[in-house]
Amino acid sequence: MNQAPAGDITRLLLRWRSGDEAALAALLPLVYQELRVLALSHLRQERAGHTLQKTALVHEAFLRLVDQRDVDWQCRAQFFGIASQSMRRILVEHARRRAAKKRGDRAEHVNLDAIVSAGLEPVAADEVDFEAIDTALRKLETLDASQGKLVELRFFGGLSIEETAEVIGVSSATVKREWASARAWLQRELETPA
Repeated sequence: MNQAPAGDITRLLLRWRSGDEAALAALLPLVYQELRVLALSHLRQERAGHTLQKTALVHEAFLRLVDQRDVDWQCRAQFFGIASQSMRRILVEHARRRAAKKRGDRAEHVNLDAIVSAGLEPVAADEVDFEAIDTALRKLETLDASQGKLVELRFFGGLSIEETAEVIGVSSATVKREWASARAWLQRELETPA
């Protein structure tokens, strides 16, 4: 996939933040393909036969991004981190609506290592319980907000160690250390029966 230069995206984000609506129109073609790849990454973690399509997820996430007026846009990595967070929320909302229709059909707890390998690649789509992951992540965010943000960016956003460090404003070594700690905590949390 050809990525738009980060500087181009950052410049457009800064112009958009300053009220230039033309910058938003120029931004969409630059980020659209990357948003589709991000959506595909999220949907691979979903159950087989998911009713939400990749294009719909991209469009819904982009609409939510456009409505974000209180974000102080800084850089490409931040934009894709927030886009990923929006996609996560959309999928969790979708899963909750589906579960509400099927009361009693509870998903099983999942093993985080079964979902995330060293390269953040998901395994079998039907093994992922986004609600369980979301619940665990919300609990982690109350205990350690910075680790919650890091998991959001790495797991859901698919950002690299370096991109995550840039968004959070810490060193890559700190991200690696905190990522290992957060993964271990989430693993224990997801393995604990409800």
